[in-house]
Amino acid sequence: MAKDRKPATGTGRPAGRGSAAGKGGAAGRGSSSAKGGRTRPAANVVAPQRPWGLIAAALAVVVFAAAVIGYAVIQVNKANEGKAQSADDIDGLQTFDYGKGQGHVTTEVAYAESPPVGGEHDGVWADCTGTVYDLDIRNENAVHSMEHGGVWITYDPAIVSQDDITTLSGLVEGISGRMLSPRPGLGVAVSVQSWDNQLTVDSATDPRVAQFADFFTFNPDSTPELGATCERPEFVADPIPADPDDAAGAGAAAPTTPAAGTSASTGTP
Repeated sequence: MAKDRKPATGTGRPAGRGSAAGKGGAAGRGSSSAKGGRTRPAANVVAPQRPWGLIAAALAVVVFAAAVIGYAVIQVNKANEGKAQSADDIDGLQTFDYGKGQGHVTTEVAYAESPPVGGEHDGVWADCTGTVYDLDIRNENAVHSMEHGGVWITYDPAIVSQDDITTLSGLVEGISGRMLSPRPGLGVAVSVQSWDNQLTVDSATDPRVAQFADFFTFNPDSTPELGATCERPEFVADPIPADPDDAAGAGAAAPTTPAAGTSASTGTP
């Protein structure tokens, strides 16, 4: 007698355990697959922060530096505006040729120019350390100062005003290598001279006066004794006047021969 058999499954396995296994296996895996399997948690991506504070500070420094440099350039250009780069830039300049220095004398010299611009001179130089004299100083001492690189500004007190004298004093006071003195009978408002060079102008405010002074004070190309001192404190204390009749009001005159310990050829210590 034949035995009853359970119908076979599609897999060819008996329906029983195979079926259960199908539920636990295929169905289970299918369920897990349907859920997408195991997944990684989403990562928190943090965008890097830019150091805006430092960037702003750096930009501020750059802008400030550019402003400072720009301002400095403007000021330098202003300071150099109108300054002569060569003697040819000074309109109306007269030039002479007295060579590289001259000898010392103890007598008056008949100079070809007035005021003089070179030639023989006294062994003692007039102080030219930014000195403003209130009397007409002696030619022979002033010429020696120019041999040392000094610029001598003279004015006619009958032509210029007190304000003009103040203006001229501002070009001299505190600037070594310059001196200012009146010259009665000059005939023009201002005459400014250095060794071998002279300029006359009709006004104390003429910009060429400052142009001349800036270019020729201790000019290495026109100073016969570059590096020689402009200091002569005893001359400041007792300046030698151009007119001996003025000596009474000027105190004892400074010596007109080289002081002890100075060179007979240069008058420098």
